[in-house]
Amino acid sequence: MDAVHPDSIAIIKSTAPVLAVHGNTITTLFYNTMIAENSSLNNIFSTTSQTTGRQPRALAGAVLAYATYIDDLPKLTHAIERIAHKHASLQVTPAQYDIVGKYLMQAIGQVLGAAATAEIVDAWTAAYGFLASVFIGREADLYKSQAADGWLGWRKFRIAKKVPESGNITSFYLTPSDGVVPLPKFLPGQYVSLQLPVPSLGYLQSRQYSLSAAPREKGETYRISVKREEGQQPLGIKGIISNMLHDEFSEGGEVELSHPQGEFVLDPADKGKEGVPVVLISAGVGATALMSILDSLTPSQEAAVPVKRPVSWIHASWSSELEPFGEAVRKIAGENENVSANVFLETLREGDKLGVQYQFAESKLDLAKLDQEKDLHVGDSRSEYYLCGSEGFMVEMRRALVALGVDKERVYLELFATGDVGDE
Repeated sequence: MDAVHPDSIAIIKSTAPVLAVHGNTITTLFYNTMIAENSSLNNIFSTTSQTTGRQPRALAGAVLAYATYIDDLPKLTHAIERIAHKHASLQVTPAQYDIVGKYLMQAIGQVLGAAATAEIVDAWTAAYGFLASVFIGREADLYKSQAADGWLGWRKFRIAKKVPESGNITSFYLTPSDGVVPLPKFLPGQYVSLQLPVPSLGYLQSRQYSLSAAPREKGETYRISVKREEGQQPLGIKGIISNMLHDEFSEGGEVELSHPQGEFVLDPADKGKEGVPVVLISAGVGATALMSILDSLTPSQEAAVPVKRPVSWIHASWSSELEPFGEAVRKIAGENENVSANVFLETLREGDKLGVQYQFAESKLDLAKLDQEKDLHVGDSRSEYYLCGSEGFMVEMRRALVALGVDKERVYLELFATGDVGDE
């Protein structure tokens, strides 16, 4: 599809202030109507995100960003790439973009009423069509790559092993039920979508889980590490899929996965990064994606030999009981002179030892407590920073790194949500 006409761009940009006020109302109406009239879409969209309002808010933010930067689309490249990967993990089809376009235009017309002139509706129809063509094209490339690996669509996996990693996180070792191995390689930091039928809802639900171990040469197993979501998020709604996995699925049970996806990645074999420091900063279950990166950067008999890079692991947990991979990280740091580890614990338990289970007893991760060169490598203009945790945590850590002189472009955030996050 051709680019949006300059006259339409001007109209779209003029509507940005209106979207800032009415965007969430528009997107809430859009989702409610579309899903009510197309029940099969329940299988794609997260019911929890709909109930908490997170999905409509995220889409409203994305639409506003598009209206703001429609004349400077390179600023949206990162967000578009991330969303395209998530869509590919959910097996979104081109035909579904037509459905979305229909109901989005309908919602804009209903909420804005007479203010939604024919010119505005025509401009937004053209703008949506162009953006949809960008996503469809990029996702076609991702599906082509999946097909080249011999895996397109949902695939059944058996739970070969369940291993507790902390008081609320369990690792699931998954092997393909069809017995076809090796599994496709993935880059550390990527995720899979896991799909389950939910009897209480009457339809399927999917969630994204980071692959929490480095890719192996034989490629017989994927590992994900899942936190039981107890309902601390808005409205106190428990995680549907996480609780099902913890409570209802034993070793031998079956789930469905889609091909690994995600743009939050590090290539451990990139020879151009020899000697470039990597700083991994996480909180809570955010350690899962970074554990795969750490694992991939240290030699293993089961994985390809990585280029040697200084690695700094920095993690914050409520307590040692809730800290995932603590023993594994200590083992890696003890066996590899290029790896250092610093753990912040908010609550100490009997038996916790300074310098072993933790380096700092603090209520939150504070970069000012760390050695700027030994731990954070801020003096090296090549250093790369990978952050994973809540959005608020990641924004706070990025802001602190930038204040220390780190180039924002060298700070990478793991985001599963639609849209992007800013510094405010």
